[in-house]
Amino acid sequence: MAITKDTVKYVANLARIELTEKELSHFTGQLDRILDYVHKLKTLDVARLEPTSHVLEMKNIYREDKVKQSLPPSEVMKNAPAKEKDLFKVQKIV
Repeated sequence: MAITKDTVKYVANLARIELTEKELSHFTGQLDRILDYVHKLKTLDVARLEPTSHVLEMKNIYREDKVKQSLPPSEVMKNAPAKEKDLFKVQKIV
């Protein structure tokens, strides 16, 4: 399927993008070459390849969760620019 200027105009209209005639020609050519490349990729035999999410093998490193004592409220409230009892006081956001 070749990309035409009408197709690019239609998509630009959907995206609410104004394009000049020069931009239309430029993007039509670019998108047409992209689709040609995608069609080339469709000819590859990938039946024996395993699906991957990354080119390189990746592995997450997790640390063990440890329960530990939290800071006391009096220590935490030393950092509060404004406070009310043991709570941070913030401006009303509405």
